[in-house]
Amino acid sequence: MREWLSREEALAMLSVRPQTLYAYVSRGLIERRAEAADPRRSEYRGDDILALTKRRARGRRTASIAASAMAWGEPVIPTRISTVAHGQLIFRGHRASELADHATLEDVAALLWERPVAAFPMGSDDSDPFRALAALIAGAKPMIGRASSKLAQEAAAAIAAIAGTFGAVGDGPIHERLARGWSLDAAGTDLVRRALVLLADHELNPSTFAARIAASTGSPMAACLMAGLSTLSGPKHGGAGTALAALAAEARANGVEAAVARWLAAGHGLPGFGHPLYPHGDPRAAALLPLVTLDPALVELRDAVVDATEALPNIDFALLAISVAAGLPADAPFQLFATARGVGWAAHAIEQSASAAVIRPRAYYQGLTVDAAGKGQ
Repeated sequence: MREWLSREEALAMLSVRPQTLYAYVSRGLIERRAEAADPRRSEYRGDDILALTKRRARGRRTASIAASAMAWGEPVIPTRISTVAHGQLIFRGHRASELADHATLEDVAALLWERPVAAFPMGSDDSDPFRALAALIAGAKPMIGRASSKLAQEAAAAIAAIAGTFGAVGDGPIHERLARGWSLDAAGTDLVRRALVLLADHELNPSTFAARIAASTGSPMAACLMAGLSTLSGPKHGGAGTALAALAAEARANGVEAAVARWLAAGHGLPGFGHPLYPHGDPRAAALLPLVTLDPALVELRDAVVDATEALPNIDFALLAISVAAGLPADAPFQLFATARGVGWAAHAIEQSASAAVIRPRAYYQGLTVDAAGKGQ
């Protein structure tokens, strides 16, 4: 769908009268702007119209709303930390893409945690992030009733520990520690800084949801980050970079057209391309890709996928692109993701802990039941 639709297209898609369309605009459900060619005419944001049509098709039954909320549906948890709105990732009122021009991960932590952040402590000497977090969990205090400043200190220690397991060396900002461990030049260091900022949070993604659930039970901060890291490791979340690397390798070995066709035919989808929240392109990828010279094989893959599906590169593609361009370790996309997203996990854990609410949804049971006499039905 195009980003902006004409009045006639909006009315046709919604199947409503003009008065109803204007009412949706006045209620803030659909954004309107003047046409560039003719300011007397209006255009309407396509994403808003699509969301409204889906909501109307689903109806207002509680069960339908609750079920749809679990898969890219209606918002279910109030937050002031981040959101995706009109194709942009927003951190507490700031565009992430603009923060990436100048901020460090520590700056974003201060913004998302709503408190000054001193330099993160030294990282772990362990080579495994799960073991490093497990060491912090042992004997750690629950979050319940504790000052958010103390929770932020524990979060900084946990994030530094994660980064240390990925090769971060010495002190200073996290991006400089990673760059030092990976022997990067100034340009590579800046790419790492930008990537960390863009990856710091992404609303209620699966790993953040897991971290919030852990926080809602009062688990220690490091345990909340462990929950997030465990979820991120899944192939459908943080593991998407590995799948993209496999697709790129197959494209080099067998030809890009054949590789793309095989992945599509197998129903795997194409990792690194498209995103449900960004139908007009992932702004995080758009902020990174112009800064690197793409490997010719990745250019060929990108062009073939866009031609076949019209899906644009997302952040996973951008992370692979900068990893190849800067000579980062093979697992650098996941390592950047895990290090940066720790800031967001911690922010959500602090916010969830402050609410004192336990996250405990009900399951929609579809199995056998029993009658009043205890007999199966």
